[in-house]
Amino acid sequence: MLVAFSVAPSGTGRADGSVHDAVAAAVAVVRASGLPHRTTSMFTEIEGPDWDTVMDVVKRATDAVMPFGSRVSLVLKADIRPGYAGELDGKLERLEQAIESIPTDGPTGPA
Repeated sequence: MLVAFSVAPSGTGRADGSVHDAVAAAVAVVRASGLPHRTTSMFTEIEGPDWDTVMDVVKRATDAVMPFGSRVSLVLKADIRPGYAGELDGKLERLEQAIESIPTDGPTGPA
């Protein structure tokens, strides 16, 4: 199971609107979980064996953000595909292979 999520506080009282301290607390929970993960500028992706394992980490990451504001926003997208593992990297590897197989100077010209 893959989950991409973003969690951030609002009502922080910070004039600059920055939430990096809160996001750092959430990412620390993800890293401590031991699950395969990747963090980008917009989302954190986690891969786990089942719904309960992954959602427990998401819940704990969300709880870690709670002290930073008066409310918390959570955006979550899940890819639930029983029997598959290694998809955090596997999906990207298949995408790169597909991109490499596209002709760069076909009928529409160079890419």
